[in-house]
Order: sequence, then structure tokens, then C-alpha cells
Amino acid sequence: MPDLVARAPMDRRLAAIVAPVIEAMGFELIRLRLQGGRHATLQIMADRPAGDSRGAIVVDDCGAISTAVSAVLDVEDPISDPYTLEVSSPGIDRPLTRLKDFDAWAGHDARIETSELIDGQRRFRGVLAGTEGDEVLLEIDAGTIGLKFEWLSDAKLILTDALIAETLRARKAAGVGEGAYDEDDFDGVETEEDEADDGDDPTPSRLH
Repeated sequence: MPDLVARAPMDRRLAAIVAPVIEAMGFELIRLRLQGGRHATLQIMADRPAGDSRGAIVVDDCGAISTAVSAVLDVEDPISDPYTLEVSSPGIDRPLTRLKDFDAWAGHDARIETSELIDGQRRFRGVLAGTEGDEVLLEIDAGTIGLKFEWLSDAKLILTDALIAETLRARKAAGVGEGAYDEDDFDGVETEEDEADDGDDPTPSRLH
């Protein structure tokens, strides 16, 4: 089953090298992108597995992952040109890159894009309703639609008050320490619920 963790051939090669290192440390690789330019940047998003009692990844975890990944990349040397390594958490409005993510975040708003036109559109927005086989289920005004996971080119959660509240509750319950979010981090943050609907996402006619 393909996923959105690493899409380009070079990204997939790098993911095959670093994912085992990250997993051995008790984390998961969420997304990897090698961004080109005058000085390349290797961007890695990692997190703890869903339901991990230790709570969300924090700054010190990112530092530890960076050190371990740098060591293995120095040995394997897959990138010939100079580059900068950036390791981060997925953030609250995280990308959804694996089929299981759509089950883990069911009930939350998401924006999904497809590689090809589906009923005349590529962009879909609604409430995640889990998965069924190889399809991602999305609740929209017209009902529940099913999109095959292999059709997706991008997917991410939408920042809402409910998502922020649930994230804070989970991190407090896990006793997450320094580097965790708290209420003050979101003072003045505008969620999509605060913005007027721009109407960019028409309602698809194909229902699941």
C-alpha cells in the first residue's frame, strides 16, 4: 500500500534509511521531504505512535532523533550535496500520510487533495469518518464519500477549536513536560472556524 510519507524516489530511498532508526527509538516517521535549492533541506516529521502513554513528541525528542539520523546518514551518505537536516513534530494540524491516520483522527475536520479529478474536483473538505478497506471516508454536506487512499496527493487536519482542545487534554493526561503545548500557545491563533467559508470546495456528487 503506497503512502504519503515519502513520494519522490529520493525521498523513498531516504525514508528506507532513516525510518528503522526512528522506529528503534520508539517513534514513527510521519513525513520526509528533501527540498532542493542552493542549499538542500531534509525535512523529517516524527511522532510517537498513537496511544503512546508518554504523550506527544517534544523538543528534546526531536534533538535525539536528529542526532541518530545524522549518524546513519553520515555512514550511508545518500545525499551528495550539502544539506540541512530539520526534525520536527507534525504539529496539531498535522499531515495525514498513512491509511491508519484517517482512523486515528476520525471525527476531526480535514482537507484532502487527489492526484486526478474525482467528479470534476481535486479538493475535498469534511469530517473524517475512518476507513473502509483501502478507502478514506469523508463526511460532507451531501453524505459520506469514499476516496481510495492511492488517489490522494495530500491530506491534513484542519485547525479547529475541537482539535486544539482534544490535543491539550491528551497532553495533560499524559503529563507531557517541557516543550509541550499549553493554552497560552494558542492565544490569538485563528482557527478555520474563525474564518468565513471561502466556498472553494464544491460538493462532490459521488457518494460512498
